[in-house]
Formats: sequence, C-alpha cells, structure tokens
Amino acid sequence: MMTCLDLCGNWQLQQERKKGTLPATVPGCVHTDLLAAKKIEDPFYRDNELRLQWISESAWTFGRKFQVSPALLTRDRVLLHCDGLDTLATITINGHKVGGADNMFRTWEFDVKSVLKSGSNTIEVRFDSATQYVRRKMAERSIPSWGGPLEVTGRAWLRKEPCNFGWDWAPALVTCGIWRKIEILGFDVARLDDIHILQDHSEKGKVKLTVKVAAEVARRAPLKANVLVSFDGKDVAQQTVDVGHFAELPAASDGDNLAKCPTQTGQAELVIDQPQLWWPNGLGAQPLYVVNVELLDETGKVLDADAKRIGLRTLRLRREKDQWGETFEFACNGVPFFAKGANWVPADSFATRVTREDYRRLLKDSADAHMNMLRVWGGGIYEQDEFYDLADELGICLWQEFMFACSTYPTFDKAFVASVGVEAEQNVRRLRHHASIALWCGNNELEQGLVGDQWDDRRMSWEDYGRVFDKVLPDVVARLDPEHDYWPSSPHSPVGDRKDFNNPTCGDAHLWDVWHGRKPFEWYRTCTHRFNSEFGFQSFPEPKTVYAITEPRDRNVTSFVMEHHQRSGIGNTVIMQYMLDWFRLPQGFDNVLWASQILHGMAMKYAVENWRRSMPRGMGTLYWQLNDCWPVASWASIDYHGRWKALHYLAKKFFSPLLVSGLEDIKAGTVELHVTNDKREEVATRLNWTLTDVSGKTLAKGSQNVAAAPQSSQRVQTLDLKKYLDKHTARNLMLWLELNQNRDRKGTATVLSDNLVLFARPKHLELQNPQIKAGIKPLDGGQFQVTLTARKPALWAWADLDRVDARFSDNFVTLRPGLPVTIVAKPAKKLTLAQFKKALRVKSLFDTY
Repeated sequence: MMTCLDLCGNWQLQQERKKGTLPATVPGCVHTDLLAAKKIEDPFYRDNELRLQWISESAWTFGRKFQVSPALLTRDRVLLHCDGLDTLATITINGHKVGGADNMFRTWEFDVKSVLKSGSNTIEVRFDSATQYVRRKMAERSIPSWGGPLEVTGRAWLRKEPCNFGWDWAPALVTCGIWRKIEILGFDVARLDDIHILQDHSEKGKVKLTVKVAAEVARRAPLKANVLVSFDGKDVAQQTVDVGHFAELPAASDGDNLAKCPTQTGQAELVIDQPQLWWPNGLGAQPLYVVNVELLDETGKVLDADAKRIGLRTLRLRREKDQWGETFEFACNGVPFFAKGANWVPADSFATRVTREDYRRLLKDSADAHMNMLRVWGGGIYEQDEFYDLADELGICLWQEFMFACSTYPTFDKAFVASVGVEAEQNVRRLRHHASIALWCGNNELEQGLVGDQWDDRRMSWEDYGRVFDKVLPDVVARLDPEHDYWPSSPHSPVGDRKDFNNPTCGDAHLWDVWHGRKPFEWYRTCTHRFNSEFGFQSFPEPKTVYAITEPRDRNVTSFVMEHHQRSGIGNTVIMQYMLDWFRLPQGFDNVLWASQILHGMAMKYAVENWRRSMPRGMGTLYWQLNDCWPVASWASIDYHGRWKALHYLAKKFFSPLLVSGLEDIKAGTVELHVTNDKREEVATRLNWTLTDVSGKTLAKGSQNVAAAPQSSQRVQTLDLKKYLDKHTARNLMLWLELNQNRDRKGTATVLSDNLVLFARPKHLELQNPQIKAGIKPLDGGQFQVTLTARKPALWAWADLDRVDARFSDNFVTLRPGLPVTIVAKPAKKLTLAQFKKALRVKSLFDTY
C-alpha cells in the first residue's frame, strides 16, 4: 500500500527580515497563527482590520523538521503532495528548491525522492506577498474590476480566493499559508489517479454504473481494479477488471502537474437492481451508496484504494421552449422541481477555522428552512470535501461556480489560462461524484457589465472572455463530467449578444432593483423571471453579535465602527431609509438592530412568495446570502456566529413545502388566496381565513377545502373585502390565513402554513399593546417549551435570552388573540427553569417604538 507521511500539525512561522519564529499550525494561515501567538488583536473587533494590513505586505516562511524512514526512500516514487497552498509559494527541502505554486485552488505535487534523506529532514514553504504581486501586475497592465474603497485592486491577476481581498460584505484580510493537507507519499508500481463513475438510468428498476479507473504508473505492469458497491453496509455489486490500457502523457507545460506519470486505465460495468433513488430535500430521501475501488498488482496485492459515496439520481438543468420563452428548471430523476435556497459564501475570512461541525450547522440550518439548493458563489473557494458530503446527506443541491467573480481576467496570458485549466480539471474530478452537484457555472456577474466588444477601462473583450468561459471550462465539464450541465455566467441569457443578462423569458437573473435601485419592496411583485439566482436586502446582526465587536460608544448605526462593519457603501443609510418607509422610528440601539431584521425578512418574503406563485413560469429563487464570514451588516440570513436572523425564521415559512399566501389589491378591495405545493403528491388541505381589526376583533371569516395539486401553485379564491376597507380603512384591518392538513382521528388539524396580509404599512397601523404572555415548560435534553399568547395582535413576536445563546424552533411569529403559538428553545448552556424564566425576553414590533 501507499505510504503517507503526514506533515500537518506543528510548524514554525517567520516573517521576512525579522528575527525569531512563532509557533504555527498546518493547515492554517498567517493570521490565525499570529492570533494564537497573541501577536495581533482580533481582526474582527472594532476597526482592528485597518491596523493589520501590514501582514499581507510581508513574505512569510513556514518551516518544520520531519523524520524519513529508510523504507520510504526505497519506494518507486516519493512525492510531496500539497492539497492547498495559499498562494505564491516556494518550497525547499533540505535546502533544495523542489517547486513553486501560484494557484490557491490547485493541488500541487513534486518529486522529492532525490532531496530526502533517511532520518531528520527540513522543509520550508515561503509565501510571497499577494498584495505586492497584484500591485506589480497592475502596474504592468491594469485590468478592470468592481470593488469598494477598502478592497485590494488587481485580485484577478492571482488565482486566489477573490473575497479574501475584501468585498461588499467581507473584510480585506489577505491570507497566506498551507491551507489544506500536506504530506509525503511513497508508492511502488502504481497508484490510483482517477475514478469516474457514470450512471445509466434508462432501464426501469435498474441503474447501470460505469466505473472508469485510471492508475498513474511508476513502471508498466499488469494491474487490476476490484470495484465493490455497497449500500447500508451490504454489498450489492462487484467486478474485477484489467487496468491495462497504457497512455503516455504529453510533455509538461507551465500549467501541468510536475510530478505526473503515464497512466493505465480500465473500466467496470455494474448493475444495481432495485435502486434507492436520491432526491433533493423535501422531495424524497437521500440514500447513498459507496463505491470502493482497490488497485491490485498481478499477485492480487493491494497497491492503493479509494472510495466514493454517490447518490443514484439524474440531476440536470432543463431548458425547453414554452409559452413564456425558454424554461430554466432543474429536474431530478426526470422530475422538475422549484429550487429554493440561498447563496453560499465562505463561512470565515480564515477558511481553515471552518470545521465540519460549522458546515453541518449551516447546511442543516438550510435544510431546516426547507431549502433544497445553495449557490456556491464564484468569489469564494471550492469548499472542503466535508461540505459536499453533508450536502449529499441533507439533499441540498449545489449550483457550483468556478472561482471567478466581478472582475475582468488576464485570459490573454497563456500561463494563467493553463493554470485555470488544471484548476478546473482537478476540482471537477474531485467533486463530480457528489449527489448534490447540480450545475457547473463559469463565473459570477462578468456578463453583467464587465465584457464588451474590446478591452477598455471597464471591460474585457468577448474574445478574451470566451477563451476561458466559452472554451476551457465547458470543455473540461463536457470531457470530465458529462452528466452535469455547464452555464457560462450568472446571470446569463442565452439569446442575442448576451447583453440582455436579466431577460425574463430565459436564463437566470440577478435582481437588485430594490437594494441598489431603491425601489419599494412591492416592486418584486412586478417581475417574473425564469430563475432568480441572486437578490437581497440587508440587516444588522442581533445585539449579542454587535456588542461583541463594539465598545459602548460605538453603539449607534452611524458610528465609525458600525459603518466600518458595513461594506455596501451607504448601506446603513439604505437600511434606515427603508425602515422609515415601513416602520415607526425604533427607540434605542437594540431595537434598531431587531427592526432591521424584520424589515430584511419582509423584503425577501415579498420576493419569494411572488416567485413561488409564478410556478411553473419561474422555477427557482436563491436569495443573497445565507451566511457571513465575519460580524457585519449584510444580506445574510444567518450571522457569522450562526445566529438566525429574522429572515431565516421567515424563510422557514415562505419556503414551506405547502404555502398559503395572499396578494392584496387595495384599490380593488380584493385579496387573491394562493396555495403552493412543492411536493410530488397531491395534498388534501383546508384553507381558513379570518379578517380582524387591529384589536383582534373578528369581522369576517371563511374556509374551503383545497386539493393542492403536486408541484404547482394555484389561485384558489379571490376575497372581496371592499366593504370592510371602506368602513374600517386599510389601517385597521388584518387578514389571517391558515392552511391545514385534514384532521386526524383525534380531530386535530396540522397547520401546514400560516400567513398575514396587511393593507397598510406597519408604521400606519394603530397597533395596541399585545400584552404577550409566555408559558414555560421544561423538556428533555435541556430544552424548554415556550407557549406565547397575546391579548391583542402581535406582529413579528420574537423570543430571546439575555446573555445566553439559544436555538428556537420558530421565532418572529404573528400572534392572534386566542391562538397560542408554541416554540421550543434550546439554550447553548444548561439552565434551570428559574434561570430560563429570568433570561427570557419576548418582544414584538410594538415594543420597538
């Protein structure tokens, strides 16, 4: 078997032209090492970021000693294997240069057998300054990009995490370091180089797997591969095949892996009977099969082994002509589904701090909010394997972008293009087997204004753009992953000269007319696109998050520190402008933060409910954004610390598989009632509606049975409420909606969805003190049941614990007199019943005034 000498763990770090070293951890980066050594303050606290820019201006060297056994040096090949080097690296072993790297997104390997010795060895990895490098390249030739005043310009010259240089929600903290696993590998004869699994679902009740195996050979020899497929711990198919077809590799070029050898290939054909199909979240289960591959020599000895976990499914982007133009919908196992979700950005400015549990929490939070898709945005990183594993388990489909965003790129540079080609190949090979992969997308927003007929001070030429996004990347996907589709850019419209990038008849759209264009929330109801892949509104984090990064004197949204933690220009001003449009001016800093979150959720609710009602014309909505990489005012629905904002709780409702929504027309005095069903089966429901005044007094009510057709949205009734509006006025009315499952044997009706329609903006409603009461009951596992009741209507009532974090099953709920709402709270630390009661705070919109 292959020998693996792990070089992760304890290293030493030295700054260029400085004496002495510091302890370092690999994987890691210079910033986290300096933090651990207490050489810098928290970069996220107040405006510390501004005083830490010197870090990225220096070169840094990581070094360590390691032991090599005599046996390792006898292997046919001995390689230094680096899964991730960030970014401009020079590697020396025992004083000999063994190679360099210039692409954060690539795996690098170097033949090191000749420089190693038995016993003690040394390795050093020097990282040159990325900021100095891009500054020099920009002096040679400036390439246009978008960016704010704190962002480092010229980032596109370097294949490095774009948002690491700053973004309109991210700090400028330019890292360097060994950010993924590093090890020395030794093997004889051959090792596995590639496993490509293809699925054929053409025969009912069977799935045929074609498993292509490639072995990198140190010397030609008879080889075999044993391929075993198991499910739920049981073997379901097996085959042993020859791996004998020999292929010489072309001569190395600037973009090639320096340590590559020729390959031998073979192919196994296996049939899975009675396959258990994988489905997106909400449409079915997520069973996963394991494909184990062993590479054998002629005696049957195992030379190398690997395993891939797969889901049996087809998952394609479907584009067909229809009455509105051309569809843009995803279909799993031939069944089109409405894509619900958000955009994913790196979960920390320092990628190596993100743990498997961080990934699990964020992805499970997505699934718990009924999301079935995340867009892995092109300005971040190709995420760690754990991210994709968890997406497979949870049924979260992934719109996976290549890492290009909001800039022109030097595609006229042959070495740059060659490196991009290797980057694409490596990442497609690494990720293509995952059940969650739904689409490969070339870039974020380049076609939205960064490409033109020729290069100028704002754009690159279509010719140079096409070199990567119309040739290199689609060719890689077609060759290495034909079971998934490629989309050149987001947004993209496949018509004409691509200038109509938000065409409502085809393609995907980024709709920013509200946040950037200052249009009212109601504008969302005027546009119906085929797929909304990006749109958003901002809010502040909750007080716990803000207090941890500020001093008392900073706690005003116009303070320098609060504006420093706002990267979207005059974003705080925009939030406050919209807040005054919708709400009465909140009293006190904390209430401003909470009210901004309610405002945020309301904006997205307007958008998503409209687009879900538009099914099947529109078949997807992914809001910007799911998460944050630091504590900041942003578009995220989950803040940096994992705290759900109001939007995420509201998303759990407006992404519900069965949704009831109302579309009011104040002038006509009507409300359309819509029922949307994402499930693959019809659901028998009962729709109840109640019209009250703002005191909660019932003025009218009604109900009807609704057979919610599968994967459809239907207008089931139009209420004529004109006489009530004329008599009571829009400022004094509320329409409460509830969609129930048919009653069970005990006569209990399960609430599938509830909603509230207002006829005036909340600031003009004469809300009365709701007098909310909270009944508390301890539950197993340190949880507490909280039952909320109100004497008067309460809008967006939320529970919070003073100085203690907690997860709530629901929050920001509407309370109607006489109808209790029960939520479950799980504090982050163990609390007694008395402690919980003392810490619990319950407020509603009324309490912010």
